[in-house]
Amino acid sequence: MRVVLGEDLVLLRDGLIRLLQAYDFDVVEAVDSGPALLKALVDHRPDVAVVDVRLPPTFTDEGLRAAIEARKRVPRLPVLVLSQYVEQLYARELLSDRGGAVGYLLKDRVSDVKQFIDAIRRVAAGGTAMDPEVITQLLARGARDRPLTTLTPREREVLSLMAEGRSNGAIAGRLFVTEKAVGKHIANIFGKLDLPLSGDDNRRVLAVLAYLDRV
Repeated sequence: MRVVLGEDLVLLRDGLIRLLQAYDFDVVEAVDSGPALLKALVDHRPDVAVVDVRLPPTFTDEGLRAAIEARKRVPRLPVLVLSQYVEQLYARELLSDRGGAVGYLLKDRVSDVKQFIDAIRRVAAGGTAMDPEVITQLLARGARDRPLTTLTPREREVLSLMAEGRSNGAIAGRLFVTEKAVGKHIANIFGKLDLPLSGDDNRRVLAVLAYLDRV
């Protein structure tokens, strides 16, 4: 699987290259700036891009903006954002793209290498891989007339696991409840957030992400 990596910190970039190679990924190019990232993504059209938000020259949102522009030029280009920050404006634009093949993980919350690798593969396959904290921050700031406070604690837990791209069965196993109970919670979540119900796991997450673009 071919990967383009966008990360400006030398030690982290080299560490990610070694990690990806250990799991049989082919890192076709690793860059350290927004312009270089955009060029690499368009030139190589990789199976997946792993991108930091803040890259030179201004260290604000170059990485994320480069990823969005690359997806305009190469539709459905799989992009996994790996950052310390939740960048509100451009994160909404990337994540509300209904084409899928997107992910957003926070560096300081990635504690399991195999889960990280699984997230990369999931995004490359057209799925989603979302850190629940990312979804919580975006929804909390965007849900003005339909606040997350309407959700029960259990519904919040289910929403977080949905954001990770987990199936009803996986959610039930994590929370030690039945799949029927999970289904009811999901129906309640969609009802409170005014979202269309869908049985497809990826579309469920995309429905939540699409909600970000409407509030």
